[in-house]
Formats: sequence, C-alpha cells, structure tokens
Amino acid sequence: MSKRDKIELKELESLPEALDGNHRVIPIVTGEDDTVEEVAVPEILPVLTLRSSVLFPGAITPVTVGRSRSMTLVRDTNARNGMLAAVLQRDGDVEEPKAEDMYRIGTAARIMKILEMPNGNLTVILNGLEKVEIGEYVSSDPYLQARVTPLKDSTPDEKNVEFNALVDSIRDVALNIINISPNMPKEAIFAIKNIDSRRGIINFICTNLELSDEDRQSLLEAPGLLARARKLLEILIRDQQLIELKNEIQEKVKQEIDKQQRDYYLQQQMRTIQDELGDGADAELDEMREKAKQKNWPKEVAELFEKELQKLERLNPAVAEYSVQVTYLQLLLELPWNDCTKDNLDLKQAREQLDHDHFGLEEVKERLLEHLAVIKLKGDLKSPILCLYGPPGVGKTSLGKSVAAALGRKFGRIALGGLHDEAEIRGHRRTYIGAMPGRIVQTIKRCGSSNPVIILDEVDKISVSNHGDPSSALLEVLDPEQNTTFHDNYLDTEYDLSKVLFIATANNVGNINPALRDRMEMINIPGYILEDKIQIALHHLLPKQREAHGIKEQELILTPQIVEQIIAGYTRESGVRSLDKHIAKLARSRAKQIASEEAFAPELGAKEVEKILGKPKFLNEEYEVGGIVGVVTGLAWTEVGGDILYIESVLTPGKGRLSLTGNLGDVMKESATIAFEWVKAHCTELGIDPEKFEKYDLNIHVPEGAIPKDGPSAGITMVTSIVSTYTGRKVRDRIAMTGETTLRGRVTPVGGIKEKILAAKRAGITTLLLSEENRKDIEEIKPDYIKGLTFHYVRTNDDVLQLALEPQAQQ
Repeated sequence: MSKRDKIELKELESLPEALDGNHRVIPIVTGEDDTVEEVAVPEILPVLTLRSSVLFPGAITPVTVGRSRSMTLVRDTNARNGMLAAVLQRDGDVEEPKAEDMYRIGTAARIMKILEMPNGNLTVILNGLEKVEIGEYVSSDPYLQARVTPLKDSTPDEKNVEFNALVDSIRDVALNIINISPNMPKEAIFAIKNIDSRRGIINFICTNLELSDEDRQSLLEAPGLLARARKLLEILIRDQQLIELKNEIQEKVKQEIDKQQRDYYLQQQMRTIQDELGDGADAELDEMREKAKQKNWPKEVAELFEKELQKLERLNPAVAEYSVQVTYLQLLLELPWNDCTKDNLDLKQAREQLDHDHFGLEEVKERLLEHLAVIKLKGDLKSPILCLYGPPGVGKTSLGKSVAAALGRKFGRIALGGLHDEAEIRGHRRTYIGAMPGRIVQTIKRCGSSNPVIILDEVDKISVSNHGDPSSALLEVLDPEQNTTFHDNYLDTEYDLSKVLFIATANNVGNINPALRDRMEMINIPGYILEDKIQIALHHLLPKQREAHGIKEQELILTPQIVEQIIAGYTRESGVRSLDKHIAKLARSRAKQIASEEAFAPELGAKEVEKILGKPKFLNEEYEVGGIVGVVTGLAWTEVGGDILYIESVLTPGKGRLSLTGNLGDVMKESATIAFEWVKAHCTELGIDPEKFEKYDLNIHVPEGAIPKDGPSAGITMVTSIVSTYTGRKVRDRIAMTGETTLRGRVTPVGGIKEKILAAKRAGITTLLLSEENRKDIEEIKPDYIKGLTFHYVRTNDDVLQLALEPQAQQ
C-alpha cells in the first residue's frame, strides 16, 4: 500500500462513532496510477451478502452489516486474515439468501476497520481488492463460503486513443452532471479532478453514481476497463439528458405554485422521463385498447376510439380534461353498438306472455304480434314507434315490461314528465363541465343491447323552456327514417336506434307536439268496464298484493261480488290504480290479523270490507236527474277517463241576458253562446214566445264549479237544456249526449267516445245521442263495452230535441 493510502486510512479512524450507513461516504481510491497491486486471493473466501451496494476494486467503502450471521462472518474474518468476498444478492428482501440468490461476480475485499453502532449494527470499512467469480459454495453454516477465481480487469495501454478519450469524456460528463444537478455535492468536483488514475476515476464514478443495483452489477461484470468505460459513459449521458430535461421543465414552471400545480409538475416530470426511456405504457390505456379489440362496432367508431385514445395518451393525468376523456372512452366501450339480443319468434309463446301479464288490450297485443310475425318472415324490420294513450291506471307503462318479456328483449324506461331541457335527449357537448350523454344513450348503455324495448313515459307532459324544446329533439329519435343516424352531442358520432322498439305513453294526445304525434302509431287504451275490472282484480291485482304482503292464497279470498262492491263504492276511474290501492289496504289489514294471531275468516265479507275501507265514497254515482226540466246529462272526457256532466239552466226576471257559471273555459263559453243564439233564431219553430227573451235572463250552470271545464262536447247538451227551460218540456229518463253544435244547427263529431261511453255505462245511462259522424267510433268498440246501451246518431239539433225531450211541454 502506498504512502498516500496510509494517510487516507488514518483519516478513516476519525469517522464519527454515530456513523450508521445512512450517511454517504465518498470512497477513497487507492493507487496514483493504473498499476494494480498484486493481491494473493485465497482459494476459499467467506461470502458477505450485500443488499443494495456493489463494491468495486480499488475503492474503500463503508458497508452497514445488520444480519446476525453477517456480523459473525465479519468478526471471524477480521480475527483471521481480514479478507472476504463482497457479493450482491439478487433480491434485497430475502433475509437468508442462498447460493441461487447471489450474483456470480463479486469483489474480494479486505476489512480495514469495524465500527460498533448504537443500534447494534456494524459499519465495516471495506477495501476492494480484486474482482472474483464465485464458484462452488462449500459451506453455508455459520455463513456462506465459496471457491473464488480472481478476474483481473484488463487495463488498456496508456497510448490507447479510444480508452483515453472515453476517460476524458467520462470525467467531463460527470463534472457537468455535478454542475447542473442541484443535489450533487460540489466537493465531488475536486475529488474527480484530483484523481489521476484512469482505473481510479472509472471505479470512483461507478461507486458514487446513483444507479440501480442491476446497473452497478452490470458495470462490475464488464470484461475489462474498456468495456466498463463504454457502458459507464452511456449511463452518464443518459443521466445528463434526464437532468437537463428536468431542469428544462423546472424553467417552464418556475413560479409560485399551489398543491395542484405542484402535483401537475411532478406528474409531468415522471411522464417525460418515462417517454424518454420508452416506458410510458399506462395500464389503464392498455386495458382500454384490449377491450376495444373485442368490441363489435362500426369501422368509423373504431377509428374514432383510436384517435381519442391517442389524444388521451398525450394528456397529463393531473389535468381536468384527462378524466373527461377517460369517461368518454369508457362510454364508447360500454355502449352495445351492434350487440343485439335474439328475438323470441314463437308467436304462441309471446301471446301467452302478453295475456298472462295484461287483461284485454287486444289492439296492442295484435299490433305487437304483427311486428313479431314480420321479423320472423323477413328477418329484419325497422321497429315501429307505438304511442299508447289513455287515462291513468290502464296499464300503459307496465305493458312495456310485458312486451320486452314476450320478445325476449332488454327493457328500459325513460320518464319524460316535466322534462324541459333539450340536452336531456340529445346530450351535452363535452366542452361543458358535468357533460353527460342524453337519456336515450344512457338507457341503451344500461340495457346492454342495441335492440331493447324502451318506454318513453308521459310524452305529453314535456314542457318547453329557454333550454330548448325536448319534444322537437325527440323527432329524430322517433322517426324511423332518421333514427338510423341519431346524433348525441356528447357521443359526437352517429348511433343506430332503428332496432330499438320505442313505446310512448300519454294521457292527453292534444298536448303532444303535432309533428311528433305524426311520427308515432297511435293506439288508444280506453278505460275498463266493470266486468274487466273484476277480472283484473281477481287474476292480477289480488295475487300481486298477496305476494307483496306475504299472505298465502287461502288466507285472503275476495269474491266477484265483493270486488264489484269495492269498484262501485270506492273508485271512480277508468283504470285500476285506485282499485289496486284499496285491495292493498285490505291485504295490510289481513296481514295485521295474521301477525297478531287473530282468528279470521279467509273470505272477506261486505261488512268487513266497509269496516276496513270506511263508508263508500260514491253512493250517488247512479244517474238521478231524469224527468227534470232544464237539467240535461252530458258526457265529458278528462285525463282520468270519461265522466258524466250535468248542465242546468234556469230563467230569472231580467232583460234577456245570458250568464254562465261553473268554472267554464273559453271554448265552452262559446258553445253556450252559440246554443243560446241558435235557440233565439229558431224560437218560433220550437214553440217559444219571443217576448221571453226580453223579459227573462238565462243562467246556465255546470255543477262542481271548483273543477275547470272546457271543450266543445257540451254544445248539443246546452241546446237541449235551454229549449227544455224555455218550453218546460222534461228531459227523457236515463239519456245522455255529446256533440258540438254550429249556428246552423248542425251536430259535429267529438273525440273520447269510448271513455265517455264507459262513464255513461257506469252511471246507469241506457240511451246515448251522438253525431252521425261518430258512428265509426262505435263500430270499433268491442261489443262487451256497449252491451245494454242504445245509440241514436243525429245530424241536427232538431234530431236531438226530438229524441231527448218529452213531446208535451209542462206548464
């Protein structure tokens, strides 16, 4: 050992006693030139396993020893010749490494000094002597010992131009890294400048450079100093470029930044480094790309996805746009596109399913079966847009589930009641915060197929606001000629809706946008007659409520007579929703009796029903105004079905004025005025003294003034009431009428005929007067609905008066 080595070793003795291995110690390199001291390496050496440090020949380095058998090795070796083999283990987490866990190349080293640490560990100062190859392990207890073969690092001749150039480049690049890196100690500059040995400068930089254990080991295993220098220069240049890139990024963001900006900066650094190293693959992006390969979607959608995915790869995960882009790509992946469920083409089975779930509704069932038959024959058909309209509670919405079950399709429902934003249909543009696709696309995504049955509920209750007209946005959705290329603003590409079976529901057709109504196939679902309601209650509502309340079939029994009592006394509706609620109340009462272990009869009686439901609410529903002068029964259509309407008129002394009461709308007021003027114009033919129009005022009243009433249907009813009042002729018993009148006395048709007929039948009316032009409406009604009713079709007011009033006036 040279004189200089001895001086440096004396300096080691002044190391502080608190040295614990966490402090970095600049190794001391022996040798002032490239000459290598000849060292006699024993054939067998104890092997000191290093977790994360590589010892190079010619370097003196402190190593922390904490494992018990490693400390035993150090103490035994120090007591003998002080020579051992320092070898890196492949996995630093292995506590008891075996022969297969070790690298094959290590360094023979001599123990220079041992320092006892306060925590019980040892810090050993090792002097690297010679690179060795580990051969056969001859012992593992109490520590590893192995046969070693010295491997001398060949040193190129001093005149080797390539080697000298490599050493100079290594020195320059290392000095530059220290200068541009804020974390490197500047004292290292003097150490590098003062090392004259080519061998020493290479091993010094190999020891101090911040590298992975694998890179350090590869430098140690390099065959000779020339190969080690080449590899070292390559690593130094890479680190230099990374540090320069890092400094460039720091310059761009050199400003006071908050936490969010700081996170962005760190993410940008990491991504840039990954890109430079070619390691920028993101697990989430790779997963998306794999899913895209399995998607059955159009070619243009695949191209759009790849384009948007490449855009995502260029974004930083910390920016807000990144999450927006990820959400968009996930939507593209989750949409079914060309994925469709197979239709059940068994018409008999489909019919059984529809009949099982719903009573009646023959027209709807036939229409759906026709659609299914065409698909079976042709193999494909643009789905029709059906609109089921009628009063509440008749089964319009629940019919959608039955249709989906019959066809074997997925089912979705979109509630349109109160919708006022066009973006709810077409979706929001992705430039807006909180943007999302429209309800159509969202529902298809939830269904998981491109041919579901979708119910557009309450299409007549869409409202218009400053956010656009949603009903106009539905035009593209519900037009079979356009919805093959439906454009959602969020999706920003075309989606084929032609395979979707849309079924819209509405109560009042008049509130639907005319253009929208024109694109749909309108199917009327009127109210149910008494017999229908009894069957629905016994075969659908009662079993459903039994199941909902945990009641067995034999524990709650209702007879047809009891159900009829409930319908007549507690419900006045076209549908069965209120009836369902009353049956649920009976079921709750029975469930309480069962839970309380009370004695009860399974079959409910009339008295027990009245005790549970209370006194009947509609005792006077029956028609009861026959034979009264001036009181006529009209028929009206409401959103909850048909209803009877009494119109009364009376004369009072005055000057011939007309007054109207009963919360009437403008159209109904006009009908009253037209009726009054027609009667005045034909007073002679009607047997009315013209002086009465000058001496008396006429008041027309429609009872239940709290309920708004409007429409032209009461025209002929008002004419009959006015004539009856002026002439004193009584109105025939159990007769009702509906129709609009003109100033010429012509009777014109009105709508809602089926609902009005059901209302008349519920009230016990037997004779109905209708416009001749409404005859076709009656012919379309099932015979069961009109059984027991007599219809008279009229063309003029004279025909009405002849049928409605008794022939002789009562003075």
